[in-house]
Amino acid sequence: MDKELRVIISGGGTGGHIFPAVSIANAIRDLRPDAKILFVGALGRMEMQRVPAAGYKIKGLPIQGFDRKHLLKNVVVLYKIWKSQRMARRIIKDFRPQVAVGVGGYASGPTLNKAAAMGIPCLIQEQNSYAGVTNKLLAKKAAKICVAYEGMERFFPKEKILLTGNPVRQALLETTISRDDAIRSFGFDPSKKTVLLVGGSLGARTINESVLKHLDLVKESDVQFIWQTGKYYYSDISEQLKHQDLPNLKAMDFITDMGTAYRAADLVISRAGASSISEFCLIGKPVILVPSPNVAEDHQTKNAMALSTRDAAIYVKDSEAPATLLQLAVDTVRNEGKLRSLSENVLKLALPDSANIIAKEVISLAQSYKS
Repeated sequence: MDKELRVIISGGGTGGHIFPAVSIANAIRDLRPDAKILFVGALGRMEMQRVPAAGYKIKGLPIQGFDRKHLLKNVVVLYKIWKSQRMARRIIKDFRPQVAVGVGGYASGPTLNKAAAMGIPCLIQEQNSYAGVTNKLLAKKAAKICVAYEGMERFFPKEKILLTGNPVRQALLETTISRDDAIRSFGFDPSKKTVLLVGGSLGARTINESVLKHLDLVKESDVQFIWQTGKYYYSDISEQLKHQDLPNLKAMDFITDMGTAYRAADLVISRAGASSISEFCLIGKPVILVPSPNVAEDHQTKNAMALSTRDAAIYVKDSEAPATLLQLAVDTVRNEGKLRSLSENVLKLALPDSANIIAKEVISLAQSYKS
C-alpha cells in the first residue's frame, strides 16, 4: 500500500455540487479504502447535512456570496471571506491533505486558494457548459480541470482540461426495477404513458404553475403525471388539489427514490442543472428542459442549449412554460418516434465512469505531492 492518502473536497450549496462531490469521494474510497477524506462546505448550506448523511466529515466556513442588490451588506460579506480564508488555512494545516478538490460553490474559493498557496495540488470539477466565477478564478492555480462538456478551453487553459463528464448518484444507475413495477409503485397503470415533473428538492415555481394552470388538460388526457412539487410549495398545492378529481395526477413534496421515478417515466420535465442533465444522458431518458433564469451567468440555459441543439432534449423558456409546457409534454409523450430519437441522441452524450476517472486523477495528483 502507498503512503496514507489524505484528500480535501470543497464546495456545495446545491445538490448539483454535492452529488458529484460525494460520488468522487466514494470512488476514491473504492480505489483506496484507507483514504482520509475531509469535506469543507459553507455554514448553513445543504452540504452541512447531506455530506455527514453520506458518511463523511465536514467543516463549515462562514462564506457567502456577494449581495448585488444591497451593496452595503457586502462589508459583512468581505469580513466573512477574510475569516473563511483564515479558517481554511487552519483546516488545511491541521488535516495535511496531499490534494484538494473543488466542485464549485462558495467554500471552494477560500479552500482551494489556500491549498494552492501552500503548494498542495488542486483539481477542479466544473459541472456546467458555462464555467462559474469561482472555478474561472481558481483555474490559474489548478493542476487539473475536469469538465463535462466539450469546448471548455474558452474558459480554462487547454492543457489542464480533462473531459470526464459529471459523476452522478450511483443508485440511479443500479436501479433494477422494471418500468411496469415502477409505475405500479406510484399507483398507476403501466399501459398508459407517464410524465415525471421535477423541479429540484425545493421545487420550481414555473413548473408548478405550468401544471396548476392546466389541470383541465391533465384531467382530459390519458397521460399519468408524477409531480414532485418541492417542500416549499407542497402544502399550498395540496390545498388547491383537494377538491379536484384527478386520479392520473400524483403530487408529492419530495421523491426519495429517483431511480424508480425515472424508470416509471416515459418523459421527464426538469430544470437544467448539470447533475440532472448528466443523469438523463446516462439513463437515456427523454426530457423537456425548463432552465431556471435565477442562476449565475444563466448557465442552465447554456446547459439546455448544449442538448437541444443536438436534438437530445426539448428546450422551453421559463417565461413561456406556463402557457405551453403541459400541452407540449402531452403531445411529446404520445409521440413514440420523438421519444425514441430523444433517448438515442441523449445517450450519445453520456460520459460513463466519471467518478472513477476523476478519482484516479485525484490519487495521481496526491502521489505527485512532495510534503
